[in-house]
Amino acid sequence: MAMKDNVIISINNVSKEYDGVLVVDNFNLYIKKGEFVTFLGPSGCGKTTTLRMIAGFEKPTSGEILLNGSDITNLPPYERPVNTVFQRYALFPHLDVYENVAFGLKLKKVKKVVTDRKGNQKEVEVHLSKEEIDSKVRKALKMVDLEELEWRDISTLSGGQQQRVAIARAIVNEPEILLLDEPLGALDLKMRKEMQLELKEMHRKLGITFIYVTHDQEEALTMSDTIVIMKDGMIQQIGTPEDIYNEPNNAFVADFIGESNIYEGTMVGDKKIRFLNHVFDCVDEFPLNEKVDVVLRPEDIKLGLVNEGMVNGKLTSKVFKGVHYEYVMMVGRSEVVIQDTRNLDINCEASISVVPFDIHIMNKEFVNNVYDAYIDKNNNVVISEEAFECDITQLIPGSTVDDEGYLVDQKGIRYDLTDADVKAEVGLKDIEILDDEEEGTVVGEIVSIIYKGDHYQVIVRTDEDEDFVVDTEYTWNENDKVGVKIAPNKIKLTLKAEAKNYAKD
Repeated sequence: MAMKDNVIISINNVSKEYDGVLVVDNFNLYIKKGEFVTFLGPSGCGKTTTLRMIAGFEKPTSGEILLNGSDITNLPPYERPVNTVFQRYALFPHLDVYENVAFGLKLKKVKKVVTDRKGNQKEVEVHLSKEEIDSKVRKALKMVDLEELEWRDISTLSGGQQQRVAIARAIVNEPEILLLDEPLGALDLKMRKEMQLELKEMHRKLGITFIYVTHDQEEALTMSDTIVIMKDGMIQQIGTPEDIYNEPNNAFVADFIGESNIYEGTMVGDKKIRFLNHVFDCVDEFPLNEKVDVVLRPEDIKLGLVNEGMVNGKLTSKVFKGVHYEYVMMVGRSEVVIQDTRNLDINCEASISVVPFDIHIMNKEFVNNVYDAYIDKNNNVVISEEAFECDITQLIPGSTVDDEGYLVDQKGIRYDLTDADVKAEVGLKDIEILDDEEEGTVVGEIVSIIYKGDHYQVIVRTDEDEDFVVDTEYTWNENDKVGVKIAPNKIKLTLKAEAKNYAKD
């Protein structure tokens, strides 16, 4: 109950539609008093819309927003104890610092009890006195370290100083909640880093609730008590910066919150997982043959001499990052990004090791089978060492295939895609399982059958340990040898490198 009493904002089952498009989908969140909460996600994920609904600038299509237990869903912005700081600070250029901060106070009315000539008391609304305004403005300016600049013109201030003026103007009304919509977006990198620390310190001094919106992961990790990761209008994960970084819920969170190596893996035993063509020990328990996403942080991978570690590969590039070097190692056709403080030669064989605790495993929600593949000399896509017919013109929109087998774009440029690395995606319902294995492009063994209520999800594993996950209405038996067939128009291809790398002319 103590935690519940400490909640200032509750967002319950809130959704928002624009012209039939759902931009916030069944959003649920509670925010505690004095907390620094950050909405983090890519552009268009719904984070600013959610902030605007808290502010009262937008009304939810459904759901409710509570402030201190009271419903404010339909309350206008000016009746909410909330102020907003925007990316564009909207300061008045013709007013100095003091007047910008004081502007709202001069319009504000407060309720006071007064006594008339007959001695009767009544409640009236009156403007603040000059003394009251001055006291509040000076307190706000002191809070943001601008008391020495109160008579300066706005145009003479730096970006960071202007941002502090905007914050002072927001806090001078003593709101319970301060909303900040990407307020550092207009600043340069150095100033942005400085202001991150200043905002964190400001939050500590004020003791009020901050709700912050950004797409910058570093900002979120630096300042927040709690981070809310959003994608497509939905919450992906809520947690502390440490939890979000170290224990991401899914591949999207892992990829968005920091640099990550993400691989598709298969559980092959008790706390044993196979990826990068190697079986690793791990600490997570998942069902046998479960397909999962595996995350390795670059800083958690140990780089060693060839045959010294668990997996061998070839170092293909390095970039100096100041405190470390960032290496790329190719393991087969898979890239592994590694951070190491040593200056090592590239184009040489090496190895990697990783301890079980640093292998992060997450549930995989299947929509498509995704494969690391390549294009052969006959313009087929090679998956699991077998060639599937496909439409390679999708790799360069508007292209055609000439008589010599080269792709030709609309400008007449020819491309030789032989041995080009691609990502191949195939839907779960777009793969056909055949009783007669000879009729399939690939032969495999059924290793898993899961009933999903109205269909079966079957995993067919090839001799090369490649898995084909198939949704089918038919029942099969484990250990059956079957053929796998995919129609050419069902294989979606994406080039891993830029098309210009394959230009022939």
